[in-house]
Amino acid sequence: MLIGIIVVVAIIVIIGLWYVATYNSLVKLRTQCEEAFSTMDVYLKKRFDLIPNLVATVKGYAKHEAETLEKVVAARNSGVAQTQEQRMEDENQISGALRQIFALSENYPDLKANQNFLDLQEQLKKIEEDIANARKYYNGSVKAFNIKCETIPSSFVAKRAGFEKKPMYEVNDQVERENVKVEF
Repeated sequence: MLIGIIVVVAIIVIIGLWYVATYNSLVKLRTQCEEAFSTMDVYLKKRFDLIPNLVATVKGYAKHEAETLEKVVAARNSGVAQTQEQRMEDENQISGALRQIFALSENYPDLKANQNFLDLQEQLKKIEEDIANARKYYNGSVKAFNIKCETIPSSFVAKRAGFEKKPMYEVNDQVERENVKVEF
């Protein structure tokens, strides 16, 4: 009888330790996802701060292209998103608007030669690379967290403790997903 009680207590202790360890690993992964999103946010803020300078530089050369510039400014100023998903969508719109500015610059040789524009373009290029790397890190963190939340047996702890899947950072624009055609 004593051995039976010891076995039951040992099983309860093992299950309790497993539950605590699993819960702690989920907390660690969730925190890593939040840290990854915050890292990406820092680079997005840098880009956000550079956009007015870029728009002001381009405005001087492309006065009749006001619609494109207004789209960039509108995309930048719409960043009042409440959820991570909304913020990701807003940032995808800003990326698209920036591509339009750089495409617009191709029509203005003087603008392409302007040192201020070239410096801003180089800074944005570096920030875009940093954002891309931060998105990869975020998606990697989310992947690990989501796998932990969905696989058995840790999914039992995740559901009971209220851990939910996090969204991946994805490209929503179908044009961006198409193969690039390079012609010379």
